[in-house]
Amino acid sequence: MLKEFREFALKGNVVDLAVGIIIGAAFGKITTSLVNDVIMPPIGYLLGRVDFSGLYINLSAIDYPSLDVAKKAGAPVIAYGLFINTIIDFMIVAFAVFILVKQINRLKTAIARSEPEPTPPEKTCPYCLTNIPIAATKCKACTADQPA
Repeated sequence: MLKEFREFALKGNVVDLAVGIIIGAAFGKITTSLVNDVIMPPIGYLLGRVDFSGLYINLSAIDYPSLDVAKKAGAPVIAYGLFINTIIDFMIVAFAVFILVKQINRLKTAIARSEPEPTPPEKTCPYCLTNIPIAATKCKACTADQPA
C-alpha cells in the first residue's frame, strides 16, 4: 500500500496539481493586495473618500467608531465593505484564470494543427477489403499483390 501511495504521489498529475495550488495561493495573495492596496483606494477616493474595508452594519445597540473596534469588542457586525473587496478580488482572479485557460487552449490548438497526422498501421486490400499491414506487398487473405 505504501508503494502504491508513493507511485500515486509522484505521478506527474499530482505534482502538477500541488504546484498549481501553491502558485494559486501566492497569486491569491498578490490579487488581494492589488484589490486592497491599488484598486480600492482610488475608487474610494472617487466616491468621496470611502474606505470599503471599513464599511459595516453594526447589529448591536452600542456605537463603535470603526469596524476593527467593533470586532475587538465582539459586537455582531455585517462587514459588507470587506465583502465588496472580496468580490472584486474574486472577479480579478476569475478573469486572470479565464485568460490563462483561453491562452493554454489556443496554444494546444496551435500545437495540434502543426503536428502531422499519424500514418495508419494498416491499409485495406483493394481486392478483398481485408486490413493488412501498411508495409505488406501481398495480401495474406487473397494473396493478391499490393499496389505500391
